[in-house]
Amino acid sequence: MNAPLPDADVAVPTSASPPSAAERSARQREVVAALQPLVPAHALLWTPEDTVPYECDGLTAYRERPLVVALPETEAQVQAVLRACHRLAVPVVARGAGTGLSGGALPHAMGVTLSLAKFNRILDVDPLARTATVQCGVRNLAISEAAAPHGLYYAPDPSSQIACTIGGNVAENSGGVHCLKYGLTLHNVLQVRGFTVDGEPVAFGSRALDAPGLDLLAVVIGSEGMLAVTTEVTVKLVPKPRLARCIMASFDDIRKAGDAVAAIIGAGIVPAGLEMMDKPMTAAVEDFVHAGYDLDAEAILLCESDGTPEEVAEEIQRMLDVLTGAGATRLEVSRDEAQRLKFWSGRKNAFPASGRISPDYMCMDSTIPRRRLADILLAIQHMEQKYGLRCANVFHAGDGNLHPLILFDGNDPDQLHRCELFGADILETSVALGGTVTGEHGVGVEKLSSMCVQFTAEEREAMLAVKRAFDPAGTLNPGKVIPTLARCAEYGRMVVRKGLLPFPELERF
Repeated sequence: MNAPLPDADVAVPTSASPPSAAERSARQREVVAALQPLVPAHALLWTPEDTVPYECDGLTAYRERPLVVALPETEAQVQAVLRACHRLAVPVVARGAGTGLSGGALPHAMGVTLSLAKFNRILDVDPLARTATVQCGVRNLAISEAAAPHGLYYAPDPSSQIACTIGGNVAENSGGVHCLKYGLTLHNVLQVRGFTVDGEPVAFGSRALDAPGLDLLAVVIGSEGMLAVTTEVTVKLVPKPRLARCIMASFDDIRKAGDAVAAIIGAGIVPAGLEMMDKPMTAAVEDFVHAGYDLDAEAILLCESDGTPEEVAEEIQRMLDVLTGAGATRLEVSRDEAQRLKFWSGRKNAFPASGRISPDYMCMDSTIPRRRLADILLAIQHMEQKYGLRCANVFHAGDGNLHPLILFDGNDPDQLHRCELFGADILETSVALGGTVTGEHGVGVEKLSSMCVQFTAEEREAMLAVKRAFDPAGTLNPGKVIPTLARCAEYGRMVVRKGLLPFPELERF
């Protein structure tokens, strides 16, 4: 239960310095007084014991306790909260299930965390149009479960799909193990509805094939809660394939495995899934779920085909031929649906499996050209020695999206510092190899400095111009995604190597 608000009447600070306890109390009183008439009493939290659960998302290395947490239950309440916060110039951070991995939902110390967890209804499933309209708090997997009686499902399947919400998927443009064939969130969403920072209703896209006006759907998807607050999403549904089979391919050399990925795509094959795990990750996962992985392999690939039985048989044989030619030491094709799901259960449990072998881990997320997979893995092995930390790797190999998991103990400040340097090194090396600093987890606060490696001041200013068009005062999820010029200057003094590869033996892209 919330305690009475403390008596205080101190001016809100205007400087960038951390607020004092008195200043925080004064601002809290003002915000709570403004929001209490707008939402039910149980939907407004401000005492430490009530707000601590909201102090971080899945990136637990960074924490901040919000000033107030609001849990609206209707769109009218969301609109009212946003209008009140806008009037008071209070920062607002929207939050879904809190499964994000880059700190995108990290609270603002003097702001309101707007939890949309109660927006969890599936509003409509239209099997003829092959669409579903859902509230933003609906879990990713729940959409497929609702569509299953119609022989349909929602294709993007991030590993956290049992818990992550569609609103968060929209914010991060999430993918999953089948995104190579079926696309990311962007390719599977028709319309996003919600509110601007000042409470104005807004819709992006349309349930029809086209929408009037500017096409801003691709702008809001992946915008990490910086442009608007999503409350409703209409997604595409696709028919469940009649058959799916998965190949587990083992390799005794990392470079052979990386070259095999490029060879499959080069052969004109677009698998339903093409994933890669290195030896440390395979060992961690096998001990957790007993998926039948080859523990002697330096790397394994999971290559899936789906479609009609005839299509699957032909594609599986083509992939087997390519994998054999690439030097696979062991090839196993799933015998039945149970074994196929077992193969994938290992891949989808990579993160919890890593949590069993380390007190903490930081999951990085960058993208490189497919042909550089072996290069980045070898570079990461160098980094393990450099920073004295272990790293287990799992990749969306088909589209070059990396997920190195750096293992560390968060109770040791030195290990956390080395982990941050390790992660920055991975991102910078990814850029030097021709890639990007993020794939599907977003920038949030985790990669804020690393944006300075990839984007020029002019490019960052263009991004900020889009932000200002939606949020002139900068109060919606502030201080994330787009670094300031000052921050990049500071980062340059500490880390940036002026475009030089940290490992000169790797050929520049």
